[in-house]
Amino acid sequence: MKLPKLLRNSNISKSCGILASNVFIFLLLLAFKGKNLFRFLNSKDKDKANSKNTYYRFLSNNSYNWIKFLSLLSCKVISNFSHLTKPDRVKAFVIDDSVFKRNRSKNVELLAKVFDHAGHSFVKGFTMLTLGWTDGYSFVPVGLNLLSSSKKSNRYQEANDTLDKRTNGYKIRKQSTLSKPESVLELLKNAKLRYNCRLCLDGHMVYQ
Repeated sequence: MKLPKLLRNSNISKSCGILASNVFIFLLLLAFKGKNLFRFLNSKDKDKANSKNTYYRFLSNNSYNWIKFLSLLSCKVISNFSHLTKPDRVKAFVIDDSVFKRNRSKNVELLAKVFDHAGHSFVKGFTMLTLGWTDGYSFVPVGLNLLSSSKKSNRYQEANDTLDKRTNGYKIRKQSTLSKPESVLELLKNAKLRYNCRLCLDGHMVYQ
């Protein structure tokens, strides 16, 4: 997949010390092992990792363009999948709006009261709005927006107002306060620009 190159093309790099790609791969492996960073750095295996500041600075860097990285990576994955299926197989975009609960949180940026359709109630957290590509067998996320609430009265916390408005971190926070329909249209617009000609989409749309 040439992850180091994709990371560099998404402005995800470090000027010194451990390579950004090594930090990313370490964090990715933690997710597959079902472990979180805090517990690992306080476990008996902590000597296998770098300092916690290395990882926290990496995760909180507002100049990194994670949305672009997801787009570049998913395009490569989908390109490989396309060789495994028949050319006439129907391909479609799927939209999922699962709720990411944070009931115990208090000071998380843009934490909001959101409606959980599964539980038919309001909960504290975010809406993980995900746009994915599918060929009927595989599902690949191509865009996402961790939605807060478009209504200020439903937000428990606001975004950090000291952020540089030119950074990707600020833009992501701005997008998180869009309404769900606005965000869906934005995700589709970006996906059409990046994927339409390459993936031979059939114009199908599925909502979950």
